[in-house]
Amino acid sequence: MDNRLVFRTLDTVCTEVISALSGQTNLHYNASTNQLLVVMKQIQEHNRAVEALVAGFTAVYHHYDFDPDTPGNGYRTLVKVVLCCVLYIIQKGRYIASNCGGVFFRVDHNAGEMEAYCTALCQLRALLYLAQRLLNDNEHGQLYSQEEQDLSERFVKEYTSMHKACFYGRCLGFQFSPSLRPFLQTVVISMVSFGENYKKQQTKFGRAALSIFTSGKYVMDPELRGAEFERITQNLDMQFWKTFWNITETDLISGLARIASNPVQVNLILSVPGEPLKLPLALDPRLTVNVSPPIAHWGPGPVNMRLISHTLREGQDSAELQVYSRSEGSQLSLSGGFRNQKSTLSPWLLIHFHGGGFVAQTSKSHESYLKTWSKDLNVPILSVDYSLAPEAPFPRALEECFYAYCWALKNCHLLGSTAERVCLAGDSAGGNLCITVSMKAMSHGVRIPDGIMAAYPATLLTTDASPSRLLTLIDPLLPLSVLYKCINAYTGADCESVQTKQQLDTLSALGQDTAMLLGDITQGASNWLQSILNNASVSSAPANRSANGPQNSVPQSDDTLQGCGEFPEGFEPLRSGCLAEIRTPCNPIMKNPFVSPLLAPDSLLKGLPPVHIVASALDAMLDDSIMFGKKLRRIGQPVTLTVVEDLPHGFLSLSQLSKETQEASNICVRRIREVFEQNASHDITTSPQISQGNSSLVE
Repeated sequence: MDNRLVFRTLDTVCTEVISALSGQTNLHYNASTNQLLVVMKQIQEHNRAVEALVAGFTAVYHHYDFDPDTPGNGYRTLVKVVLCCVLYIIQKGRYIASNCGGVFFRVDHNAGEMEAYCTALCQLRALLYLAQRLLNDNEHGQLYSQEEQDLSERFVKEYTSMHKACFYGRCLGFQFSPSLRPFLQTVVISMVSFGENYKKQQTKFGRAALSIFTSGKYVMDPELRGAEFERITQNLDMQFWKTFWNITETDLISGLARIASNPVQVNLILSVPGEPLKLPLALDPRLTVNVSPPIAHWGPGPVNMRLISHTLREGQDSAELQVYSRSEGSQLSLSGGFRNQKSTLSPWLLIHFHGGGFVAQTSKSHESYLKTWSKDLNVPILSVDYSLAPEAPFPRALEECFYAYCWALKNCHLLGSTAERVCLAGDSAGGNLCITVSMKAMSHGVRIPDGIMAAYPATLLTTDASPSRLLTLIDPLLPLSVLYKCINAYTGADCESVQTKQQLDTLSALGQDTAMLLGDITQGASNWLQSILNNASVSSAPANRSANGPQNSVPQSDDTLQGCGEFPEGFEPLRSGCLAEIRTPCNPIMKNPFVSPLLAPDSLLKGLPPVHIVASALDAMLDDSIMFGKKLRRIGQPVTLTVVEDLPHGFLSLSQLSKETQEASNICVRRIREVFEQNASHDITTSPQISQGNSSLVE
């Protein structure tokens, strides 16, 4: 696609719309007509400025790719997002130009739609200016500026004051695959409704979760939804996010997911007591190495895990394993003579660490795709339910995951495997733990896994700015304020007192809340219907406008709200009436290599197994993957990188929602299969190009 042609087309369409509206005499909404005319002129202004910025990025962004066969980095993504916005405006503009004289043409609706996208284009223009500053100040080829902290501070200062609500209203999810937009709208409406009642019923998780039934006003009024979502994402505490994300843990939600997932014969919740282990030394199996149980913060305690296996295998129904089994949620299907039809031990074992920002969820939230993986790969999967921050900050989760890995190696026969080939797999925070567990295995001298599959991993838990992190301004699933809350929680900045292991039993607490949730369903449905009736006539009033675009709040005179010299004279992004209360992470632990493996010295990364990274082009953590892959390649470590398009962070949990997310999940499966099928003595070769992105591997 010729970008210049796209921008010229938009300029032409704007002219056509202005001409068509000016020539109509039968339009009934004069105020809305004038509003639409003003918007189209402002779009033209932004379009001309954005065209020049995009041209500058397209001339150089290939220098920041992982390699020539893997196009992907934050600069490319920003250009892609801008083009998505421009193409939508072109489509809508052509409709207006062709239909504005029609009897059924709704001037107010179309004016509101165009105003929303004009606002989005204005804010995207501001992001391009910020990215331009990063491009100028960073070293050539570097996506992060780890030397000049001032860059990150300026970025945070801009983020806290810039208007973001437009990206959560009418424009919600415009950058993602169309098949995911209804889901994103549901998530945002649910989150806004949940946040509205959060403080009122803070301790009643189930009751608050049902606030979706009172969300009619947010369905009818996207501007109200966007403004409320901006307030929530910027100012609600970590406990809110933990509680909301854990909705997927309730029996009601997980039960629905279970219906749609592949059935498995083994689904056991295990609780392994924290006892010292002895494992063979990797360099000399005749010697052993001691592995201590997790001890950080509250001393030794059990490590919880979930064993998933599509088929029943030897050892999985043994009395020895049943000692570790917890009855809650456990399933071992032995009917129909399965006990006599057990499969032999698998030569493969997949060990999984779930995502959730180190603060939320368990393996229960990830069961659905794990069951599919177990079937597709015909492999037993052990998923680790590590303790969560802020109650259990670093290094508790890492200690538990490493202990679970060592326990699995020692007891693989109970899990239905001989562990001839072991692969670690994880997404987001779990991807980070895959890498750091492998680093810990090397430092302890125990066997390292045969490979890692890390989906959109978090490899840099610092405040360093990058072009892809600018996407947190528009991302409904990973806003910057939420990302920083997770970093603060995991690194211990928000840990005032550490709770005991018994207090952290998420599954038990959720079971109690589920009963509360089900008890409120009748009242919730009634409130929802009443809300729909009360808000059916809600319509948004035209927003006040400034010279730069739609203005949703009164301009502030405080220097903090007027930017910090990042923008050219005559342009200022729209400012928010709801300032973000961002507590910028400032903790030396952030730079610990076992927290931010991107900062690990070469000696800690040298000797890692092959690392297969599956990243998303629209993920705020894309640049983490690019730079980590480059670092591994520079020191000669085997690494592949696949960049999928049009999907958000966390796409594995959405694998059942669309063919695009399913294909992305299939890519992860293929990478895991490569680890299992690769002979240990055989060098890895470059994989062929695949539909969702390209892969590259350096030996």
